[in-house]
Amino acid sequence: MKYKKRNKALVLLADGTIFYGKSIGKEGTAFGEVCFNTGATGYQEIFTDPSYYGQLMVTTNVHIGNYGAHKDEVESNSVKISGLICRNFCFEYSRASATESLENFLEANNILAISDVDTRALVSYIRDNGAMNAVISTDINNIEGLKKQLDEVPSMEGLELASQVSTKEPYYFGNENAKYKISALDIGIKTNILKNLAKRDAYIKVFPYNASFEDLEAFKPDGYFLSNGPGDPEPLKEAQDVAKEIIKRDLPLFGICLGHQVIALSQGISSYKMHHGHRGINHPVKNLITGKGEITSQNHGFAINREETEANSDIEITHLHLNDNTVAGIRIKDKNCFSVQYHPEASPGPHDSSYLFDQFIENISKN
Repeated sequence: MKYKKRNKALVLLADGTIFYGKSIGKEGTAFGEVCFNTGATGYQEIFTDPSYYGQLMVTTNVHIGNYGAHKDEVESNSVKISGLICRNFCFEYSRASATESLENFLEANNILAISDVDTRALVSYIRDNGAMNAVISTDINNIEGLKKQLDEVPSMEGLELASQVSTKEPYYFGNENAKYKISALDIGIKTNILKNLAKRDAYIKVFPYNASFEDLEAFKPDGYFLSNGPGDPEPLKEAQDVAKEIIKRDLPLFGICLGHQVIALSQGISSYKMHHGHRGINHPVKNLITGKGEITSQNHGFAINREETEANSDIEITHLHLNDNTVAGIRIKDKNCFSVQYHPEASPGPHDSSYLFDQFIENISKN
């Protein structure tokens, strides 16, 4: 590879802390909430996951880009992160099936990326001080100006982002002659979720984030799905109303991640912003119904209140995160509704959680 000049760059956190690195190629400035993902693989899926919209991604794995990019390994139609922060960026890749380098992939999506950052120190700092807004920039001599711009960036708490990533018009996914029909509310849906439903003989109509229950009902579905997505779930009042109506009518409903939080909010359980969230592919969860453990993929910065969930006689906690005992899954008693805080479609090696899609289809078939 020919030598490539790389300019100095920095990470400036909201509290004034600075970490230095080098630009990957593109010059400029990007803002967002800084967070980290512990996955050793799956970087392309992470970058295209709508749940990461508005975030600066720190990858804890030392090498990023070594297996390139593949046109089919995407969770949406574009990169959703605001920017990338890594330790070692690999400009050359060694996977035969890759269709392009990660560098080209990021450039095509106009994403600023910086490397040579002490990511161990940065991740440790986030763990101690919490996720916060930050800026990455090659404009290293304008720190005061960057600080002023960063002060104007809104906090993730209270921020509605589903409208930024949701489809503008309804669309269909799967075989129209499939056995089951599902109406899915897109508040940041991942392609792999649709694939998992379609391969279980479902035909899905995907609706915009602000669709009404009547809109979803008009498809005459056998079941309903609330997707993952970015931002704070609390402002999503329309989605909460949809969930409330589906549950009131006792129709089959499954929610993942943001959809899980929306379901809880519709039942009077509050959510809160976590200190630094759960993001990675090795999070341990216990299924309280079966007693079995699951290794899960997670990506969320908000969670539902456990005390309020336990106090609600209509709701049962079905899954717990074993690292911090946060709620990882619930079901509504005497209703055809359940949800989880993690991503069963991600299958990062383990397929421990794929049964949840089977459970949803089983609930539909029984209805």
